[in-house]
Amino acid sequence: MASTLQSTAHGLSNLYITCGDFASSVPNLQKNLHLLSPHQVEIAKTLLELGQTHLFEHWAEPGVDDDEKINFFDQVSLLNANYPGGLESYIKTARELLADSKAGKNPFDGFTPSVPEGDILTFGDDNFIKFEETGIREVQRAAFVLVAGGLGERLGYNGIKVALPRETTTGTCFLQHYIESVLALQEASYSLTQGEGKKKIPFVIMTSDDTHSRTLHLLESNSYFGMEPTQVKLLKQEKVACLDDNEARLAVDPHNKYRIQTKPHGHGDVHSLLFSSGLLNVWHDAGLRWVLFFQDTNGLLFNAIPAAIGVSATRQYHVNSLTVPRKAKEAIGGITRLTHVDGRTMVINVEYNQLDPLLRATGHPDGDVNCETGYSPYPGNINQLILELGPYIEELTKTKGGIKEFVNPKYKDASKTSFKSSTRLECMMQDYPKTLPPTARVGFTVMDAWFAYAPVKNNPEDAAKVPKGNPYHSATSGEMAIYRANSLILKKAGVRIADPVPEVFNGQEVEVWSRITWKPQWGLTFSDIKKKVSGSCSISQRSTMILKGRNVFVEDLSLDGALVIDVVEDVEVKVGGSVQNKGWTFEKVDHKDTSVAEELRIRGFRIKRVEQLEKNYSEPGMFILNP
Repeated sequence: MASTLQSTAHGLSNLYITCGDFASSVPNLQKNLHLLSPHQVEIAKTLLELGQTHLFEHWAEPGVDDDEKINFFDQVSLLNANYPGGLESYIKTARELLADSKAGKNPFDGFTPSVPEGDILTFGDDNFIKFEETGIREVQRAAFVLVAGGLGERLGYNGIKVALPRETTTGTCFLQHYIESVLALQEASYSLTQGEGKKKIPFVIMTSDDTHSRTLHLLESNSYFGMEPTQVKLLKQEKVACLDDNEARLAVDPHNKYRIQTKPHGHGDVHSLLFSSGLLNVWHDAGLRWVLFFQDTNGLLFNAIPAAIGVSATRQYHVNSLTVPRKAKEAIGGITRLTHVDGRTMVINVEYNQLDPLLRATGHPDGDVNCETGYSPYPGNINQLILELGPYIEELTKTKGGIKEFVNPKYKDASKTSFKSSTRLECMMQDYPKTLPPTARVGFTVMDAWFAYAPVKNNPEDAAKVPKGNPYHSATSGEMAIYRANSLILKKAGVRIADPVPEVFNGQEVEVWSRITWKPQWGLTFSDIKKKVSGSCSISQRSTMILKGRNVFVEDLSLDGALVIDVVEDVEVKVGGSVQNKGWTFEKVDHKDTSVAEELRIRGFRIKRVEQLEKNYSEPGMFILNP
């Protein structure tokens, strides 16, 4: 006890020395100092040195709220530990960025944009097929990282976004689809490279306070969707302190004067979490070469993964951004090479509202314009990255996983002296290349949006306001995009697919194609699919076809209705002949109708299963279905 008192007294003397007239500057803290451990005294000292005396202004007398006061220091310790360089670094960076923001400093001053190196792929051609095969060989040396820290509130859905059905024909949620895709890639890679032994592909999910427990529950209640639990790691992202003013004074929580207000730091935290977890070195020691990052609700992403990995391996890219064609001035960031007057170069995402003025200011009077392809030469960033593991570890060892941050305060007026509400530092996953040396090989892979990109991020009201011709990015359009992509893939493979019909759901006009879905193990690559479809096949627009299982072969099938085939391993089924029934239909629902489940009403429809031909094959063998 005596030593504790001495330590506390020593800490108090340090506080006096550092802060001058301690009693007059923080009397409420001084009165409560005896409650604190030596470590907490040091934290208090640090806060005062960083200009955070306001945090103690409203503290009560000793004996009142003492537990809350101790909890305050626990929170500060956590905020300090979770940020590279601690709170001192956070506040220092915040002051610099807030000063730049107030001064209106352009982060791109001195930079000239140009089009970076990259590959533009055409689905189904020989080049695409070659990249797909290379990617399948390489994928067993990859780890997948899903950034899933967000709830579905922006969509009008109160659950976690990865629990949303990717499509409602089967009800498969996004997380299930992602895991089944990784397992299918794992199996396909092993089949191509059997001499190298069977490897389990690591699967990491970055969660947040909002999503962690619900993500874990979704996994555990579904037996990890067939993946071994040891393959899956959850890394929880912590929040960062909010800032009240240009001096980076930490914001007090409006609901609790003993807490600092916090907000998410952004998905760029995934890099520091991976670095601090030690997983990167574990993967490197296990012979892995690639890390793939993707976000939570792009239902088409895994269509593009094999070819994109193939590009990374062939071009030996340290960083490969998966992109889609982008119309000039379209509201999506463009991948751009920036060259500074001092010789520095970087290849990064530049937001669309920054790219056009940057081009105009550097000798391009028309700004961002379409080239001869009909698209901007700066491809659209969709926040899906493939990084080579070795160089990635080297870079994070230098930066400790820290990513270049930005601040976006909402000022009360033009004087920029006060904020409408607190702000915080933010970082983005795709800004990783900003700190890379000029020798880093950074490129991109462009694939058609119909094949690779259909994010679900807008609620029905916002989607209905989108100008006609622009993507809705809603649950409605996301589901329809899956049917469109699968229909076009089968059409390329030789199946006669009926034209879509226009329909309006939740105020959004969409094309309704045949409702065709399959499990990832049925068709991972275009080569797979071509081998499983033969003869003269046709599918009407009103039809639904669901294929579950690896060895289902479609030959001379005429489908006008609903067909569901479900097979286990060691079963081979050849499906043909004429299948005709009343099928499944869409029934419109109002997004405001609370009697309908959220995941359906945000789409504006539900599926009415009237009649179908459904066959389940659970015993090994070879079968023919020819009605």
